[in-house]
Amino acid sequence: MAGHETIKPGLASVSLRQLNPAQLVNWCGTAALAGIEWDGETHVPHGDYATARRVGALTREHGIAIVAYSSYYRIGASERHGPDFARVLETAAHLQAPLIRVRAGIKSSADADEAYVNWIVEQSAHIAGLAAAAGIKVAYECQAGTLTDSVGSIVSLLDQARHPNLYFLWQPTAGKTVAYNLQLLRAVLPRLTNVRVFHRGPDVAARQALAAEAADWREYFNLLRQDGQPRYALLKLVKHNAPEQLQADALTLRQLLSA
Repeated sequence: MAGHETIKPGLASVSLRQLNPAQLVNWCGTAALAGIEWDGETHVPHGDYATARRVGALTREHGIAIVAYSSYYRIGASERHGPDFARVLETAAHLQAPLIRVRAGIKSSADADEAYVNWIVEQSAHIAGLAAAAGIKVAYECQAGTLTDSVGSIVSLLDQARHPNLYFLWQPTAGKTVAYNLQLLRAVLPRLTNVRVFHRGPDVAARQALAAEAADWREYFNLLRQDGQPRYALLKLVKHNAPEQLQADALTLRQLLSA
């Protein structure tokens, strides 16, 4: 049965880069967050397998689920400029993360020709196959400057990149209307894993309290509940990078999920 219990509250660790993993895990416990997506640039660096094992064990010891590994791997580019996928995958395996977040190239959909799109699709299938052999999913994120920067480009990519181990993450696009973001969410819903939850306000660079955008998020969660699939709603872009604000946002998030 579909219901709010299928969507659990969590945190993207990149939101509080200044905290170490032990501090983040403690704050997740204080804020009653059930899962965490670990950042590959700060908290669990690519190729640092000892740290990955230590952070993974620490997270599980506190009863918090490891939701994903945020790799910053760019399909079709990172093999030359880093981090390479073999190292990303091995790090995720030591962390025991079930999913790796990646970006669909380094060109916007407007700048990408057919050959480039085909290249990204081919490389997507390649890394998805490698990850599948390790029992780990791969998910694109909706990101400006990549092939997932608009509704049309996402639908096109979904039509072409049909590997069974390729999924999507979603977050609202800054500066766009609720109607646009709902359209984007509907496009990825059949292959959606988790979502990132935040509020930027009119100034896309300014982080705001989640409570100020609760009405919009009610609409997003109403759509997310429709398929009844289990997933995490991960807090991101905490105002002033303040752990105290994390508690306030977590309370808002839990209220939205229990509505």
